[in-house]
Amino acid sequence: MSSVICGSLAFDTIMSFEGRFSEQILPDQLHILNVSFLVPALRREFGGCAGNIAYSLKQLGGSPLPMATVGNDAADYLARLRAQGISTEFVREVDDLYTAQAMIMTDRDNNQITAFHPGAMMQAHVSHIEARPDIKLGMISPDGRDAMLVHAEQFKAANIPFVFDPGQGLPMFDGRELAHFIKLASWVTVNDYEGRMLSDRTGLSYAELSRHVQGLVVTLGAEGCEVWIEGEKTLVPPVKAEAVIDPTGCGDAFRGALLFGLEQGWPLIRCAALGNRVGACKIASRGGQNYTLNLEEISA
Repeated sequence: MSSVICGSLAFDTIMSFEGRFSEQILPDQLHILNVSFLVPALRREFGGCAGNIAYSLKQLGGSPLPMATVGNDAADYLARLRAQGISTEFVREVDDLYTAQAMIMTDRDNNQITAFHPGAMMQAHVSHIEARPDIKLGMISPDGRDAMLVHAEQFKAANIPFVFDPGQGLPMFDGRELAHFIKLASWVTVNDYEGRMLSDRTGLSYAELSRHVQGLVVTLGAEGCEVWIEGEKTLVPPVKAEAVIDPTGCGDAFRGALLFGLEQGWPLIRCAALGNRVGACKIASRGGQNYTLNLEEISA
């Protein structure tokens, strides 16, 4: 059984500024802002929601099929995916664009300034989803706006049940569009902030949202997660991390585990419990794709 994961493949360039932004940016001079930051530490990570989710799912023994659009600078990323045994058959390359990139600068207080270049991701709607015997599940994660709309319709037309995971893409859609996503989806997963926005824009409470799908999962970070089924809430307890190094990609790690459980036919609460364990493992390493799961410990 394979799962198509629609979303982004991206490069994350992460820089560390040893001072404080507040000491460099003068509030009364914002109209003539011209600042420069010395960043002694810099690293480049493989990222993007589809890539991170596929990495998590593959670590668990699942069969991810990331569907993404990349630019002419993606050779290293594609080679890495293939070396991990992750298929790139649904990854489309665009010669005259760059792969999506996030440039993130963090100061000593963990404040962040981020610039995001979508690049080839904005062409993701060209890729097409069709029914195939080995494809049993799908996921809509943050992607180009048109791609998220089109791929949700294509999953439904192909009778492929899918998880709607709008993430940071949620603000692109109004209440009517979000309600339509929910109508098409089999499951919805959001973090607590996204969940409140989803509820506000659709006018539906968590209990009401959960009655439109097979299940709603709301992640709560260090507090675990809520699983809503037919209007009833179950709190799935958190798993204490051995170390808290970097939260980047924790939500994607959780979602990879969620997909793995669904591939196995598990109840949603069991899927979410695995997600909590995988997220606790990921947070102990930097970047979204540098952790290694101990499957014996994870499944214990």
